[in-house]
Amino acid sequence: MAFNHPPGLTPPEIAFICEMELVTIIPRQRLDRLDLLGGPVNPLIPPQRSLLPLWLALLLKRQRRANIVPPPWLHPVSLQEILELETTHFPDSFSPGPALSVPNTLQSHIRPFHTSAPFLPSCTADASAEALPYHWLEFAQMLLDSAADDLVEPDRVRQLMRDLREVRAAKMRKGVEVLTGEGDGVRLDGVGAMEIGEGRGFISGVVDGLRKLGASREQARKDREEEERENGYRGGGDEDDMQD
Repeated sequence: MAFNHPPGLTPPEIAFICEMELVTIIPRQRLDRLDLLGGPVNPLIPPQRSLLPLWLALLLKRQRRANIVPPPWLHPVSLQEILELETTHFPDSFSPGPALSVPNTLQSHIRPFHTSAPFLPSCTADASAEALPYHWLEFAQMLLDSAADDLVEPDRVRQLMRDLREVRAAKMRKGVEVLTGEGDGVRLDGVGAMEIGEGRGFISGVVDGLRKLGASREQARKDREEEERENGYRGGGDEDDMQD
């Protein structure tokens, strides 16, 4: 039995993947070592900072056993600077994502492994403050919903996040114009996971609409040619008569 499921990841699935992002926490209680599927978690000893997957950090936060240290890019000052980049320096494209780096253990190899999104530790306390990571939208929403008291000026963060989302969504819609034969398109470098997931339905709808429009035009052309043949019209006939 086939399920009518849209192609690609849905927003809930993207949020689920985001929960594997590593975050920095400050434990409020001691916690013994945990053996998880993703690897062991070292014992938590207050007030030493530790790295945990987001889902576990949110669980400890709800239990009031830890505080989450927000990444630098989620600070109001950083979000304001990124918003200015989006509107002033990159009006027709998206601001670049975090810079990639090569692990020290691999620098001596001939073909080193380059870590890239979404496998960068871009949501920890050591993340870049000048760029939005791959899971920026869903990550920030989770922290605003469950750990707003750990953020600096959460109301200001919500406002800036809303502005960023609107500006970047407008760029995404502008890029779709190239599919209709209008505009020059827009580069999608730096687009986040949730933005892709949310825009896929809109873009797919535009493509399907253009495909149906093209099919209807082609069918109309065939019908017109068939009608002309039935009426005895031969293309180029007048020119042949004039030559005779």
